[in-house]
Amino acid sequence: DVYKRQHYNSRMKIDHATIVTPQLEAVRLFFCDIVGLTAGERPPFGFDGYWLYHEGKAIIHLIKTNSERPLTKSPTRIDHIAFRVVSADEWNKLIAKLEAATYEYESSVVPMTGERQLFVVPTPGVMIEFVSATA
Repeated sequence: DVYKRQHYNSRMKIDHATIVTPQLEAVRLFFCDIVGLTAGERPPFGFDGYWLYHEGKAIIHLIKTNSERPLTKSPTRIDHIAFRVVSADEWNKLIAKLEAATYEYESSVVPMTGERQLFVVPTPGVMIEFVSATA
C-alpha cells in the first residue's frame, strides 16, 4: 500500500504553525478546549499572542492582528493544519466537545485508507483537520 510505504527518516521536522487572527481569544479557546493544547511561556514580543503547547513543545503560535479584513485566497497557500487522533475513545470525545461547543464540522472518509476526517473552521480563515484510523 503506497500510503504505508511513506518514508519519514528525515532529520528535518515541522517545528510549529503560526496563526495570525483578529479573534485571538476565540482561537486560543478552540485549541485549548477542543484540541487539548495548553497556553504556556512565550517570549516578550511587542505584540499580543500565545504559544500553545503539546507534550512540552510549543506547536501553535498565535498572533493577534488588528485587521478584520480577510486575506484574499491565493492560488498557492497553506490550506489547513491536521491533528491525528490515535484512539476511537479520543475521537468520540473530540466529537462530543465540538458538538457541546456548537462548532460545525464536516466529516469524510479518506479513499483507499478508510481513515476518518473532520474539518472545523473555528474562526474565519483557519481550517483544522482531525484524522483517525481508529474511529
